[in-house]
Amino acid sequence: MENDLVERESITLSEVRLVLIGERWAGKSSSGNTILRNDRFECGRTRTAQSEMRHEVVEGRELIVVDVPGWSSSLSLSEIPEGDKQRFKLNASKCPPGPNTFLLVIPIDTAFSAMTKKTVEEHMKLLGERVWKHTMVLFTYGNYLGGKTIEQHIESEGDSLMWLIERCKNRYHVFENKDKSLSQVTRLLEKVDEMVWQNKGRIYEVDKQTLNIIEKKHREVTERVKQRERRSEEQRQQMKALIAEEMKTIPKLRMVLLGSRGVGKTSLGNTILGIKEQEDRKRTAHSVGRQGFVGETEITLVDTPGWWKGFPECDTPEAIKEEVIRSPSLCLPGPQVFLLVIDADASFNGKHLDAVKSHMELLGEEVWRHTIVVFTRGDWLGTHTIEEYIEGEGEALQSLVEQCGNRYHVIDNKNTDDGTQITELLKKITETLAGNGCDHFVPDEKIFDAIEEKKMKVKEGAKLRQSQVKAHRRLCKESSKELHALTFLMLGQKTFGKSATGNTLLRREVFPTCQNEFCQVEQGKVDARAVTVVDTPGWWKDPSKSTEEMDKEIVRGLTLSPSGFHAVLLVVPLDLTFREAQRAALEEHMKLLDVSVWKHTMVLFTYGDKLADQSIEEHIESEHKALHWLIDKCENRYHVVNNLKKSDMSQVTQLFEKVEEMVAGNSRQLFCPEMSEIYLNIDDKFKRMQLKNVLKQRLAEEYKRRELEMMTSFKKTLLELQAQIGDSATGTKSKSLIGDRTKLKVKGIGQKKKDGKDKEENINSKISQEIERLDNDIKNKSSDLCLSSLDLLFPTFKGESTTDRKTSSIQFEDVLGWLASVEIGTNEENQLTLNFSQTSGYRSVLPHDGLEFDTDEYP
Repeated sequence: MENDLVERESITLSEVRLVLIGERWAGKSSSGNTILRNDRFECGRTRTAQSEMRHEVVEGRELIVVDVPGWSSSLSLSEIPEGDKQRFKLNASKCPPGPNTFLLVIPIDTAFSAMTKKTVEEHMKLLGERVWKHTMVLFTYGNYLGGKTIEQHIESEGDSLMWLIERCKNRYHVFENKDKSLSQVTRLLEKVDEMVWQNKGRIYEVDKQTLNIIEKKHREVTERVKQRERRSEEQRQQMKALIAEEMKTIPKLRMVLLGSRGVGKTSLGNTILGIKEQEDRKRTAHSVGRQGFVGETEITLVDTPGWWKGFPECDTPEAIKEEVIRSPSLCLPGPQVFLLVIDADASFNGKHLDAVKSHMELLGEEVWRHTIVVFTRGDWLGTHTIEEYIEGEGEALQSLVEQCGNRYHVIDNKNTDDGTQITELLKKITETLAGNGCDHFVPDEKIFDAIEEKKMKVKEGAKLRQSQVKAHRRLCKESSKELHALTFLMLGQKTFGKSATGNTLLRREVFPTCQNEFCQVEQGKVDARAVTVVDTPGWWKDPSKSTEEMDKEIVRGLTLSPSGFHAVLLVVPLDLTFREAQRAALEEHMKLLDVSVWKHTMVLFTYGDKLADQSIEEHIESEHKALHWLIDKCENRYHVVNNLKKSDMSQVTQLFEKVEEMVAGNSRQLFCPEMSEIYLNIDDKFKRMQLKNVLKQRLAEEYKRRELEMMTSFKKTLLELQAQIGDSATGTKSKSLIGDRTKLKVKGIGQKKKDGKDKEENINSKISQEIERLDNDIKNKSSDLCLSSLDLLFPTFKGESTTDRKTSSIQFEDVLGWLASVEIGTNEENQLTLNFSQTSGYRSVLPHDGLEFDTDEYP
């Protein structure tokens, strides 16, 4: 027996249960075949779409192996479909009573980065902390070791892989699946025996509570799936009844593809048009129309640039939004259908819904009536239906499908030979047209003309900026010379690409490209120059997330080059817009440094591949005025890098030349600020933040107090009104009985009394309901804050007052935004002062040693 381990140093299991886990294409299925000494799992270009269990007798042992669908190395746990996460938790139940060992498959031919570590860690959390006791790392592609040992490989990979090996208590093994020698399997099984002995025979079992929760969710999803399938079928039958005989074959069909980046829009377009040529993998930079035939139907299909998944339209560059808006004008008189593309192998949550809706509604509300959701990567669903995916993902995806009138379809772009999936899509499109009375979406020609006019202005502005930059560089080149050493300080918001750019400058991978928390300095010889790069932690877009420790760590980077910096490289990505929020966060951190920092600063645009055929000047001119402000602050000093083209040395050389010109313009002086002043700036910043937070809290408290007063007063008024109605009803009743009885017929009197009584009861009921609601609000103190009390404390804001609760909440945010912009200074007596606008009439003085403020000067 497995648990009969007393006084034994090892154990030989008669039955071994193994579960193979890891990222996609890591070699799990191939390893399963190697272990079973038989080709029991499909390998090669076929991925594992669902968990599969196979067993064989090898060397007298019963080996049971479960092959699990791999996870995507590019997706965090929050981006994985809910159904996939639930099924991953249940993999251990595929080999009851539970696995002896999880084999975590890691390919040797791929770097194990900090991002890979994070992905592994997040997936293992789904199985609970106890899973590590039962986990062994199985390295595949052993032939890539060359002359190195596996231990040398582990050490050379760095901290991330060493962390994984330590988590698995130094349990690892190497496979060469092309070799398939029995000895490597024998040694693996011996290591499994040792691990089971160390675990005292205990196996990994799925927690019963977890099992029950997942099974309950599965039953609920199954029921909703049946309802959606039934409703969808009923809806389709209704639409089919509307299809006229002449509509059964549509002579011409115009459609527009919409969706986020990387979801497979272009692949879907190729599948529809029957194009099988290899894609160039370049992103779609402009809306472009293509023609083709499907059967007898002539298709005009417009492909559009995608937005970043999960980012609302306010974060999308203006050029991309304009391409989306003009797309219907490329298939005049207008598209009959929009195909909204969603990838079925990733999650879809509230952020994704907001992003889709904000971008779709650039075209107006009418767009939804003509939209069908098309799910790509249908092969990743395996044996599960698209309805299971929709219902399993939750309310966000269900809401989107409902917004599109429950119209949806699923496509497997890899299975282009299956013509039935396109035929079925065209049937659904025909049904949609019938339901819309054959109407098409009508583009707004004025908007199209405005976009074209703006493009002309952008081109003119770009030419002017280019000429200004060239003229300035010609002057600087006369006094510049090549420097033998260059030192750079990288600054910017989180995820903007600072670390990746540092690697590009040094021509090697030295900075981790995950979110770093500490400064790091690296050096190298590049283009005959000694280059030093100091990478710093990025700041948050939301200033409220900023901490004193974080800011001190950012500025600590200045101390890593005591002699100073030739250039401060301010990193800004080209794939996201730069608006007031980004400007505010940037300006807040630049203010911590010496005011002279701008003379030494250059904007370094990352994600240069996103420009496509657009010039950097055209991008600047088309963007928000916040970016214009930044470029002006840096006196037109900017450069573009494409970190995907690390071999392109010219982009690095050109940057060095621009920096040398800037240094010449600064009379060879480097940026070397006084650190004591910077730390004082940080201290002052957080004192101000503390003060503003106190004021915000007091404002909120005052709002609540005044609202409660108003609610209580309103309740009192309602009670008085209710009493008056009761008194009035009693008096009317007496009068009608005495004076009107002789003038009206008995039937008329009865009807009048009945109508009057009904009205009284109805009014009383409504008043009672309102009083009850007020009671609950007063008791719970959970209602929104009252707008009217604002006028007693703070300046008047634009816009009319309203009792609408939603508007009140929005106006309250305006108050907080205004409060955040209030300047705080010091007077001659070293007291903190609140500097309100001249028209507000407010001023406060606060001592440094406390946050009490004097309101005597308030009007």
